[in-house]
Amino acid sequence: ARLILESANSLGNKRIQAYILAAKGKLSEIQQQYQTAENITIQALSLAPTFQSPDIAYQLFWQLGRIRKAQGNTEGAIAQYTQAVNLLSSLRGDLVTVNPEVQFSFRESAEPVYRELVGLLLQEESPSQAKLKMARQTVESLQLAELDNFFRDACADAKPKSIEEIDPTAAVIYPIILSDRLEVILSIPGKPLRRYTTVKSQAELETAFRQAKNTIRPAVFPRDRRQPVEQVYDWLIRPAEADLTASGIKTLVFVLDGYLRNLPMAVLHDGEKFLVEKYSIALAPGLQLLAPKPLSKVKLRVLTAALSEARQGFSALPGVKEEVEQIAAEMPASSLLNEDFVSGRLHDRIKAVSYPIVHLATHGQFSSNAADTFIVTWDQKVNVKEFDQLLRSRTGDKQQAIELLVLSACETASGDNRAALGLAGAAIRSGARSTAATLWQVNDESTAIFMAEFYKQLASSKTSKAEALRNAQLTLLKNRDYQNPYFWAPFVLVGNWQ
Repeated sequence: ARLILESANSLGNKRIQAYILAAKGKLSEIQQQYQTAENITIQALSLAPTFQSPDIAYQLFWQLGRIRKAQGNTEGAIAQYTQAVNLLSSLRGDLVTVNPEVQFSFRESAEPVYRELVGLLLQEESPSQAKLKMARQTVESLQLAELDNFFRDACADAKPKSIEEIDPTAAVIYPIILSDRLEVILSIPGKPLRRYTTVKSQAELETAFRQAKNTIRPAVFPRDRRQPVEQVYDWLIRPAEADLTASGIKTLVFVLDGYLRNLPMAVLHDGEKFLVEKYSIALAPGLQLLAPKPLSKVKLRVLTAALSEARQGFSALPGVKEEVEQIAAEMPASSLLNEDFVSGRLHDRIKAVSYPIVHLATHGQFSSNAADTFIVTWDQKVNVKEFDQLLRSRTGDKQQAIELLVLSACETASGDNRAALGLAGAAIRSGARSTAATLWQVNDESTAIFMAEFYKQLASSKTSKAEALRNAQLTLLKNRDYQNPYFWAPFVLVGNWQ
């Protein structure tokens, strides 16, 4: 290493010098020689200034943050971690391209920086509002960074917004999974931020979330199978119950983390009722990605594109025809069915006429890998990266976002812990203000009943999208044939819930 460092010095290559010093500093850190580690890391930072080498500098700030934390200097550690996160945020989608020297792994090289900063900010028993706000912002930044990494570019414009600006009757719940605990930040309009903690290891938490998801099966859902979903309720919702009631909250907006994204929040149970029986529920990949605006009911029109026949190796969906007919009975609709549902025709139809709602009743898959996230049309699989070309096709005066994109026969890739990230990706890429979709594929008949009620509710003058979804779920919950959560829980709303 000394020879390489000397030759790097003689060549004047500061990047290489910084890398070598960073490695030496890390070795000293591992050996718990913290003062030496700190001195070497500071020296490396002088060779890799943030404006020239942000990709190296963020790692050095992170290293310095870890060293300060190990020395018991929490405030000093927070300062260094904040520098690292700010640099990561400024890099956005460039991380993959600016860092060719090392194969960049987001999960190993960036994600821990955000999580460890949240852990530091929430280390005290009663963190200040400033620290809670900073922790919330860090969670939002992590959501954005995950989506950037999913697409391998900066996926969306982020504009910080407060929940008060959007909806005074909505509370936002931010759970974040740390290595040694689950932290939840609760944001209620007009109230100070609150946090509550469950001390469990990451492995224990993920096992519990997986068990909760596995209770939802086509077979019956007996009382004794509810324990796992009651457990998650106790962690995420029970500490907030009194505050939610006192503030007259009607909608819960979840900014979900990790494996929690695969678990529908509607199925959480308080021992007497499912969460969906008490609140409307929406998911958001962070408030900074929302385009808040209530759904205009004046000219609601829907374009449905559906496949009832088997295509591209996917099975037939015979119930889809009934689904399309029932939607048309509730509001003005135009339809592309089977061989008419080709990408070019869908694109042309969206380009020609302004449809506030686009409903795709076809197979699709969400995955944590963009390459495996797609929907099926008659002629091809449309990858998530092409959603913007397909759905953002309006020009001239008609340049308005789709208000609501509905994906009614999609599912998350099995065995993929982060598959629901693909759903957030699809929602963002489509440019739609809101996306309603299914986390797993369900019975055709129950979906047709659900969609008929959902559109009936949407057409009514005072119902928000989240309320429409909730009321459609309750219709199935009250139907003896479909009261099992397997039939009603997979429907989720991502994005603007109004």
